[in-house]
Amino acid sequence: MEVLRRSSVFAAEVMEVFDRSPTDKELVSQAKVLCRDYIHSRLLRAGIGWSKADHGAPVPGGRLAEVSSVLLRLGDELEYIRPNVYRNVARQLNISLHSETVVTDAFLAVAAQIFVAGITWGKVVSLYAVAAGLAVDCVRQAQPAMVHIIVDCLGEFVRKTLVTWLKRRGGWADITKCVVNTDPSLRSHWLVAAICSFGHFLKAIFFVLLPER
Repeated sequence: MEVLRRSSVFAAEVMEVFDRSPTDKELVSQAKVLCRDYIHSRLLRAGIGWSKADHGAPVPGGRLAEVSSVLLRLGDELEYIRPNVYRNVARQLNISLHSETVVTDAFLAVAAQIFVAGITWGKVVSLYAVAAGLAVDCVRQAQPAMVHIIVDCLGEFVRKTLVTWLKRRGGWADITKCVVNTDPSLRSHWLVAAICSFGHFLKAIFFVLLPER
């Protein structure tokens, strides 16, 4: 009960920042909440159990829930366009999931390459899809603790690389402007054109990064 109470309080505090300009710390906290929710969604889709509540993690609510919903919908479209890119991520990177250092280095290396030519919402969605794909691999290979490592890595990457960009756009809520078609299939919104060529780029990264591991 105490864990659930603290989770509710934390989630309420995270939601409040949508009514004002968010701080760097708040943007990172929101990024991690969104990441946990995205990963949880992908684990459920894969038929794998993993309860965020068991670990005291907050669940998105209010405006953050809307952001999470949009992020997941855009992720659905991205993964529909390039399904093979975001599955079996560990195998594509040729890494062992038994080492925290290896997982951390691999994720941060891919993240850095995704944004090497600039930041867009399409690339942000791709970052979350990679994190979730890697997390699914970790749980499947009996390394559930690595999920939290991946969430923390994403949060750190957001702090170092994306915070300034996010603040210029007023925070995470700006992603809701990306959806111009409310049809669940989302076949005609901006992400289709934005990601088609990027999928090839990301897949190339998977095959050249960390070849020695």
